[in-house]
Amino acid sequence: MKIRFVIAGISLLAAYAASTAPKREQAWPAYGGGPLDNRYSPLKQINTGNVKKLQIAWTYDTQDGAGDTQTQPIMVNGTVFGVTPGHKIVAIDAASGKRKWQFDSGVRGRGPNRSVVYWSAGDDQRIFGSVQSFIYALDARTGEVLKDFGKSGRIDLREDLGRDPSKQSWVLTSPGIIYRDLLIVGGRNPEALPAPPGGIRAYDVRTGKLRWQFHTIPHPGEFGYETWPKDAWQYSGAANSWPGMAVDQARGIVYIPTGSAATDFYGADRIGDNLFANTLLALKADTGERIWHFQAVRHDLWDRDFPSPPTLVTVKRGGKTIDAVAQASKQGWLYLFDRANGAPLFPIEYRKYPASTVPGEVTAETQPLPTRPDPFARQVLTADLLTNRTPEAHRWAVAEFARFQSAGQFVPFTIGQETVVFPGFDGGAEWGGSAFDPETGIYYVNANDLAWTSSLSEAVANGRGASGSSGGTSARQIYATNCAACHRDDFAGQSPQFPSLLELRGKRTEPQVMASIRQGGGRMPSFPGLSAAELTALAQFVLTGDNKELPAAGPATDPRINQTFRFTGYHKWLDPDGYPATAPPWGTLNAINLNNGNYAWKIPLGEYPELAAKGIRDTGSENYGGPIVTAGGLVFIAATNFDRKLRAFDKRSGKLLWEATLPMSGNATPITYELNGKQYVLIYATGGKAGRGAPSGGVYVAFALPGN
Repeated sequence: MKIRFVIAGISLLAAYAASTAPKREQAWPAYGGGPLDNRYSPLKQINTGNVKKLQIAWTYDTQDGAGDTQTQPIMVNGTVFGVTPGHKIVAIDAASGKRKWQFDSGVRGRGPNRSVVYWSAGDDQRIFGSVQSFIYALDARTGEVLKDFGKSGRIDLREDLGRDPSKQSWVLTSPGIIYRDLLIVGGRNPEALPAPPGGIRAYDVRTGKLRWQFHTIPHPGEFGYETWPKDAWQYSGAANSWPGMAVDQARGIVYIPTGSAATDFYGADRIGDNLFANTLLALKADTGERIWHFQAVRHDLWDRDFPSPPTLVTVKRGGKTIDAVAQASKQGWLYLFDRANGAPLFPIEYRKYPASTVPGEVTAETQPLPTRPDPFARQVLTADLLTNRTPEAHRWAVAEFARFQSAGQFVPFTIGQETVVFPGFDGGAEWGGSAFDPETGIYYVNANDLAWTSSLSEAVANGRGASGSSGGTSARQIYATNCAACHRDDFAGQSPQFPSLLELRGKRTEPQVMASIRQGGGRMPSFPGLSAAELTALAQFVLTGDNKELPAAGPATDPRINQTFRFTGYHKWLDPDGYPATAPPWGTLNAINLNNGNYAWKIPLGEYPELAAKGIRDTGSENYGGPIVTAGGLVFIAATNFDRKLRAFDKRSGKLLWEATLPMSGNATPITYELNGKQYVLIYATGGKAGRGAPSGGVYVAFALPGN
């Protein structure tokens, strides 16, 4: 199978051959491997018989500090294009690991930046790289900014949203996708109001001009408008697409998963099903018109985004071959649809769930779940699934569990009691994506299998974001409204996803903290809507605990925004020693036959080295990053947080055939390519998700067979 792009009638692979590309190249030209986003390679030089001989071919250390960029690089024309921890764009010789060029925008980015985008037509070869809110167009050969694109070489994603750009937070974490001469993008925005709407946009690759936009919060007269309050398009936000997309070049359809609407966990100001939040969209790629859609979570109150790119696959049904699209979910369910019309290829049932007891909230009566395949993560936490790592840990877990509400999916949060979210807020599936093998029809997806908890509480009586506020506010109230959901009321956070703010004291200055709040980074959005006085008071409160009172400054926010209740935070359920309070497996790798919905195999993925040394092995662990699959019979995946391994499994049996320890955990998805007769497997190791004192940085590590 050869992955092919078509751009303005020109085969991208043919364009490579006509360029200065080395001979005998099998590229990895896009995030996910190509427009199908199936992470499949036809290469077979490295195979089940010789993979145990793999050794390091080259490394490239970005030497750009620590980070959590989660980058899957691309490789075209003998060059690897990737990102550094500070969001510099780099071009690396794919055979030697030597840097060719580096682009520094002058802005140090923070957090996820999962890849870049390549486009070419004739001699025009472009790399589109993002830094925070900006997309830059670069000459792929030199790294120079192409000034004819956008405004002096870049576009600002805060613009064209129908809101004041200076007050919007919009960052591109997963790259866009190419269709002909269009760059189609989503983005990440805040998960609490105020937040911009999560429109899908297509830009001209040459000029940067906006060509079309699809409103995920429909405007009057648009499909789905009646599923929101009548003015929601003016004040509500999110319903954005942050994990990546796939495109059927022949049909001209782009497939786009979206996340939840803001605010994530209390939706009294967005009563209704809230199309097109939590939806798989199929749009005409050239115009942005809707073809079909499927909404997986109606009126989401659990942050159940579609968390990973869709995968375009081909399956067999009744002797016929059907082009399909597979979409994994945080809940651990897999949805499969006919690519052309959205017809489900496994039956979907609409099941009833409890109503909310929180004043002002109206939950959806039913939610859709597929009847096959079985979920790839556990669904209900019960007493028999609590940790037995030690007797003490088990007793602690039993006592804690007795305080929780635990009844499976779509149970509304309550006030004052923790509700179990299982699998947790990080899935199930996550952003690393899935792989599909067209030879066997098997779909590979890794999953987290941990429990998290949370609840709701009454919001502060005033402060920015509180409904109806017109009086003064305090630093504590600003913190409670904007920061406590992630960093907790006590500043302790939940490492590594949400770092402790207590560690900033004595290590960061007030201007540094203010800059971080204003710019955002990692999972934290920017907060451009805070006034200078609020920003200063918030930074001082974080650093010293000084609860400064601020005078009245008019209404804090749009009166149509109801934030009477607030989310108390993301609470990963860990035992007193810092290990998951549930029984293993804590992470898995799953192989699902899409032709019949049966599992080919399922194995734990990852372990804790210190537990393994005590004989507690094969526990699985948290994992961030996805798999790739090859014609050589192999599934390659890193992802695991604590053991820092890149592994190769037999794709048919799940047997471990090879592993290597990386300098840092490889919280990213690998790639494979061939150059001048040699196949390489490349992973970006950053350690950004590991925590627990693990090293963090940014090193590209390439493996190959000796002597080729």
